Amino acid sequence: MPWIAWLILAAALGVAEFFTLTLAFGLLAAAAVVAAVVAGIGAPFLLQVLAFAVTGAVGLLVVRPIARRHMAQPPVVSEGSDALVGKKAVVVKEVTASGGLIKLSGEEWTARALDEYQSIPVGTLVDVMEIDGATAVVYPRELLP
Repeated sequence: MPWIAWLILAAALGVAEFFTLTLAFGLLAAAAVVAAVVAGIGAPFLLQVLAFAVTGAVGLLVVRPIARRHMAQPPVVSEGSDALVGKKAVVVKEVTASGGLIKLSGEEWTARALDEYQSIPVGTLVDVMEIDGATAVVYPRELLP
């Protein structure tokens, strides 16, 4: 039963991957599983080794560089004022195209209306559409589709 040997090899490579986190051992473990499937259908040993080698090579030469590139990219996290975009706020002083005041994340912010012809009264819930310097550009929540 050579397929059991391939599964044992896959498990050993999986354990090695767990401790090293290089992705190489994990891809070789997947190749060993493919070889176990090939062995399970009754293919000769040479074909099993070929399946392991081809699958391992494809994993190491194609998949691993792509995965490493993705892991090297910093996560997309909003920081600072960019994190406030999309938050809801309450109008403290009437907001128009020229100015106003809102309560946003526990702080008072200067604000202006996104629509230059709009006046947003005190107490209205608004969404922060963008941050322009130290001014929040807002739009009333009840008018959103």
